[in-house]
Amino acid sequence: MLRRDVLKSLLALAAVPTAGMSAEPGMSFGDAIGFDPADIRVRAKAMAEAAYTPRPIIPESWRNLTYDQYRKIWFDSRNALWEGTEAPQRVDVFPPGLYFPQAVEINVVENGVSKPLRFDMGVFDTTDKFPDVEIDDTLGYSGLRLRAELEQPGIFQEYAVFQGASYFRGIGTGETYGLSARGLALKTADPEGEEFPDFVAFWLETPAPEANGVVLHALLDSPSCTGAYRFDIAHGETLTMRIEAELFARTEMRHVGIAPLTSMFLFDETMRDRFSDFRPAVHDSDGLMIHNGAGEVIWRPLANPKTLQISAFSDMNPRGFGLMQRARAFSDFADLEALYHNRPALWVTPGEGWGPGSVTLVEIPADLEIYDNIVAYWRPSTPIAAGASHKMTYQLDWADDPAPRTDMPLRVLDTAVGDNPWGGTIVAIDFEARNDVPDDLSLLDIVLRSSNGEVSDGLVQRNPETGGPRLAFTFKPGDADLVEFRAQLRLAGEPLTEVWLYRWTRA
Repeated sequence: MLRRDVLKSLLALAAVPTAGMSAEPGMSFGDAIGFDPADIRVRAKAMAEAAYTPRPIIPESWRNLTYDQYRKIWFDSRNALWEGTEAPQRVDVFPPGLYFPQAVEINVVENGVSKPLRFDMGVFDTTDKFPDVEIDDTLGYSGLRLRAELEQPGIFQEYAVFQGASYFRGIGTGETYGLSARGLALKTADPEGEEFPDFVAFWLETPAPEANGVVLHALLDSPSCTGAYRFDIAHGETLTMRIEAELFARTEMRHVGIAPLTSMFLFDETMRDRFSDFRPAVHDSDGLMIHNGAGEVIWRPLANPKTLQISAFSDMNPRGFGLMQRARAFSDFADLEALYHNRPALWVTPGEGWGPGSVTLVEIPADLEIYDNIVAYWRPSTPIAAGASHKMTYQLDWADDPAPRTDMPLRVLDTAVGDNPWGGTIVAIDFEARNDVPDDLSLLDIVLRSSNGEVSDGLVQRNPETGGPRLAFTFKPGDADLVEFRAQLRLAGEPLTEVWLYRWTRA
């Protein structure tokens, strides 16, 4: 989606220093009312019992802003919420317009009282190239950004953004924005079209001076459902978001995506021949990791297919899943601007048993890196009936490597695929090094299966650079246009490595 470029531009503008500049007026508020978090649930339930009513559309002069024009208005951080107070957080707001044609209600909560933020053009700076725009009652902010003292006292750096539909993104300290999460996904890749629920209102609880995070409440609305969300957000090397949510179905919901993640994968060593590019790889994430209910750990390298691909990994009570970025060296990408080696991975940990369903992976063809073409989410097997509610809790961890490491098998480090000069296709899978890998690799058992074609016996050798084992094999697909692979190394009958799954498709 092109919104990734908008966010990058706004983040760059927000980084402009403001030290030594004159004071600004700050945010303005509406009338105060009493607040209880339970009120959001009550409001969501009442909304679900009524017909869906879209929010008002902002004036046409805002909606018609070009990308370049939208970049010419930005928030002045001197006007940030809680600026000049002892609060350990700062909150910026985003202007409406371009990809954000509807306002989001933003409220601030303190001592059981909630006050709405009023729209004020005075909190923004513009260049002289920003056009005249209409100001009316439909206007409001399009989202918010969270900042805190992450590395230096007195320097408030951003760590999370909520903007657009139910999208939000975060980073651990020192990382670069990459993949996104969403409050909910509905009908992803359905022939009838996807439905994008919106966060229509936020409530920010004023944090105590010693707090290392913030509590954010959100109200979700969509033709199919409403929802009440609570985010407990704690920043650090790992950004943690503990989420409680309850959905209220207006209609029967058959295709629900819980804890949806959205990322970008353009190419890597598995399909390098399709792109003429100076960089070895371009992606925000390179694989889907699943820790299923049976305790098995799965690694599925991502792909940029020529046709839409949907993969469903059936499970019962998953322990976790996430979109990972395991390529971490600058040389993996050689990109001085995008810094793909510094993008976070994102891990989902259910807070309770989610029952039967599937971790679903959607891979969408893309020819440019500006498009988010990867989606992963949990899809419950049982539809949510019209008039019913559905509660869920889960945790999101954003970091270099947020997946659990204790008692886990060897990770897959890399997958490479290419033609064999003597016929067929070679696949090489590198696993990490660890003390439990025997010196004599002949002790390892190879489990290797394919759905079609001919597959050679696997060969295990030590990679002199990583120190870990490499499994390599050759396959010939024959007439098959698609081949599914499953591979794993075992020691004394027990799993030594993750289960490597891969889908090969004919170019």
